[in-house]
Amino acid sequence: MFDIREKPSRVERALLIGAYFDRREEEDAAALLEELQELVETLGIAVVRAELVFVREANPRYLIGKGKAAELIALAKELEADCIIIDNELSPAQQRAWEQDANLCVIDRQEVILDIFNMRARTKEARLQVELARMEYSLPRLTRMWMHLDRQGGGGGAGSSGGGSGSGGATRGEGETQLEVDRRLSSKRVDKLKAELEEVKKQRETARKERSRVPIPQAAIVGYTNAGKSSLLNKLTSADVLVEDKLFATLDTTTRRLELPDGQQMLITDTVGFVRNLPHNLVQSFRATLEESVLADFLIHVLDASSKHAQDFYKTTTQVLGELGAGDKKVLLVLNKIDLIDDNRLHELQRLFPDAVPISIKTSQGIDDLMHRLHNMMIDRVVRLTLTIPLDRMDLVALAHQEGKVLSEDYEQGVAEIQCVIPKRWESKFSAFASVAKT
Repeated sequence: MFDIREKPSRVERALLIGAYFDRREEEDAAALLEELQELVETLGIAVVRAELVFVREANPRYLIGKGKAAELIALAKELEADCIIIDNELSPAQQRAWEQDANLCVIDRQEVILDIFNMRARTKEARLQVELARMEYSLPRLTRMWMHLDRQGGGGGAGSSGGGSGSGGATRGEGETQLEVDRRLSSKRVDKLKAELEEVKKQRETARKERSRVPIPQAAIVGYTNAGKSSLLNKLTSADVLVEDKLFATLDTTTRRLELPDGQQMLITDTVGFVRNLPHNLVQSFRATLEESVLADFLIHVLDASSKHAQDFYKTTTQVLGELGAGDKKVLLVLNKIDLIDDNRLHELQRLFPDAVPISIKTSQGIDDLMHRLHNMMIDRVVRLTLTIPLDRMDLVALAHQEGKVLSEDYEQGVAEIQCVIPKRWESKFSAFASVAKT
């Protein structure tokens, strides 16, 4: 069976092409092309030029006009590019047409994202999700892969990731072509991956049930890729999550415990970042990972304040959350990287997002305000108590220390005089010893 190609080891120089079909969309198309350049550079591929093309009417063979396609192919050869990357989704037939005419590797935005996901996946679940998305992308393109096996940089590598059987070891049935064998093997592999993912999903549900036995509030950090989500998790919880200035540095969820100033604890989960025009099958493949957003009590939405496209990033993340069924969650919006912008830009963003918390993870500016806002979001979950506890009930004193925050304690009167803040779920344990109670 043949998988999609490993571009980083085969491709060094790429010409990027972005097509748009409405003059009013030129600015958005330019921003997407700029983002594609970041994605491609994340793969370690140099971009020799990026061309934005207006198309009056989509061409079924090339997406853009035949003459323009020939002009861009000539440009790619003039610039000595060994790959053309198109910022639009190409059908398998369109991809074949481009490669036949250019005699070069031609891929689309979706394949770039798949390759990045393949590089970044670390856990078993992420690797399974990536392989499933890659296999589903590859299936309709098997014909193209067979046509280019002997072309430098144009053919798929033999074998499949994840231990799938190679086509060389497959037995053909009577009248069955090798291409049909590969399609059959690929379909079986897809079914196997889906079954394995279901098993991983069950294991995740078991882990969630274990966490829910002690019902600690849960928050999920969401946002556009490279907004600073992993950095925020590290800052708040002293975790050691991978942090890189690259798109899609995080593909696996990480959950850590955070203690707020009032002693209340919460679980915070880092999630995969979003990107505009994220292929729908990738959203589906990563649904198990993104379910952390759906199951959380509330969301911490991190927005890169230094990006001129911050408003678009906000819309993209909000839209994807809606598709996942998390659109009605309580959200705390965080404007990160304010150390990189001036006061005018900050005031503009605060007008657009009046409830947001401006912070800089790098300089720690605003982190105390963020902790205060997190406390306010959970204020209805805690109660402040003044307790008089007999010394033979030191188990309650220990419980107050373990589950809440003890503000003061005094043993001079032969009893434990304690002021504390505890989660409301434990209030009944202390009610018989409370002299003053207020929420």
